[in-house]
Amino acid sequence: MLKEGSKAPAIELLDQFGKPHSLKKYTKRKVLVYFYPKADTPGCTQQTCGLRDIADQIGRTAIIGISPDAPAKQLKFDEKYGVGFPLLSDVEHTVAKAFKVWKKKSMYGREYMGIERSAFLIGADGTILKTWYKISPKDTPLVLLEALGK
Repeated sequence: MLKEGSKAPAIELLDQFGKPHSLKKYTKRKVLVYFYPKADTPGCTQQTCGLRDIADQIGRTAIIGISPDAPAKQLKFDEKYGVGFPLLSDVEHTVAKAFKVWKKKSMYGREYMGIERSAFLIGADGTILKTWYKISPKDTPLVLLEALGK
């Protein structure tokens, strides 16, 4: 698991519009990077819409969502719910692995690899300020507001 105070791994992925997106773009402000398993599923929708709904309360802090979905699926998700922030496509799981959220999971006795829902608050200098592994969808907006002192 990544530790608070360590340097955040690089993020270089395509967003929902198929355009390259980098964490380097946010060197002057904090960024919440959150990982979700699959766009347009109940938990992921609750998490993403919860963050969308507090976006006007977090000042200059940016929000970036990352899942293994292709850009076209991310775009459909964005358009359906009016997300309004970058949703990045990590089809190869490279960023999820770097953030230590690509994990062995099991459901109904079947094991598989997937995203462990997690969030990271990254400072303007690229340092991880807060880590939330295994976060619940409904708690993500609340812990972000708390971490920002809102």
